[in-house]
Amino acid sequence: MSATDSRPTISGARALRLVALGAVIGIPAALIAALFIAAVHELEEWLWHDLPMRLDASGPPWYLVLGLPFAGACLVLAARTLLPGDGGHAPLDGISVVPTPISHAPGIALAAIGTLAFGAVLGPEGPLIALGSVVGLAVASIARVGDRERSVLSTAGSFSALSALFGGPLVAGMLLIEAGVGFGAALIPVLIPGLVAASLGYLIFVGLGDWGGLDATALSVPDLPAYDGVHLRDLAVAVAAGIAIALLVELVRRLAAGLAVDGRARLGLPVLLLGGGLAVGAVALLADAAGANSQDVLFSGQASIPSLVTEDSTRIVLVLLAAKALAYAICLGCGFRGGPVFPAIFLGIAVAMLAVIAFDVSPTLAVAVGTAAGTVAATRLVFASVLFAALLVGTAGLDTVPAASLAAVAAWLTMAAIDERYPVRRSL
Repeated sequence: MSATDSRPTISGARALRLVALGAVIGIPAALIAALFIAAVHELEEWLWHDLPMRLDASGPPWYLVLGLPFAGACLVLAARTLLPGDGGHAPLDGISVVPTPISHAPGIALAAIGTLAFGAVLGPEGPLIALGSVVGLAVASIARVGDRERSVLSTAGSFSALSALFGGPLVAGMLLIEAGVGFGAALIPVLIPGLVAASLGYLIFVGLGDWGGLDATALSVPDLPAYDGVHLRDLAVAVAAGIAIALLVELVRRLAAGLAVDGRARLGLPVLLLGGGLAVGAVALLADAAGANSQDVLFSGQASIPSLVTEDSTRIVLVLLAAKALAYAICLGCGFRGGPVFPAIFLGIAVAMLAVIAFDVSPTLAVAVGTAAGTVAATRLVFASVLFAALLVGTAGLDTVPAASLAAVAAWLTMAAIDERYPVRRSL
């Protein structure tokens, strides 16, 4: 959304109709999100756990670590070159809520599966936003609404699908509100259908009455110790960590931009993408040789955060930081399709964990600070990032909110200053 767009004016009977259509969209959009996440998870389990067991290996052997990201790159290349839509939005350009044509859905799903299930370092939020948008546009086509209403319903579908990932409609709603802040109060009627869609859609996950719903899909970090009281040292750590996280993610983004622009111009998309798949596997193998777990280097980082929070070796955390950052840059720049947020959160928590090891600060504080700053670094959205961090640590970490807020602001100011002085090149 942009402040330069014409102001949305939806009210009265039109607004009521859109709210009703939002209610219709919510459950199918959430179901699509659930089915997509389940499909990715099942394929990932088969490739990385069942297949090694069939090969009589205790873990993925080196040739799978090297070969599976390459095979995924082949799927992404097929989706981008043979199907409409170029596999979806480029993650290097951030999160997009631009309506996604229905014809693009197969290519987006195939590219995302090739990325997420085969070990590439990107998150699921980008494809989920796009697939939710497709559901919204499908309902809009049936209802035969105007262009502005189509955009509203597209956003409602994205809203519902995204809420499955962020643990409910609050974070997804704040993301959309903050992204459209230039609209002012006129934005509210536009987002109300999305709030209704997300609220009803989230019942798919939390259940209703005697039905317990589907398993939770949001990021969670279990067994965090309670953090009581706020200390001056912790606030200083939060500011320093926010700056460091912003610098690291900005370095990743600029390396990725260089790959996207120069690499594609010199090598072309097929060589760049397939080479990127091999490179990601090689980075994971090098990290494994250095003592880290290759599975913590691959993927979005969601499943690896609980083990990262319990890590007490500075060397292992530094290996994971370097390897994850490099693999993240490769996936962003070489043409994989996914979302940019969750790998940035992993990097943020890893940076904050260095303070846990060095200064014995609370791991709960590290999770809150790293999540807030990492999300800001990936999205440039401050309030949604702090809200997500607060929800992630839950009641055990309510007192971490001041530190998380300072980390988010420090990250935002750092990245804004760098962007103003040294504009980044855009991806192709």
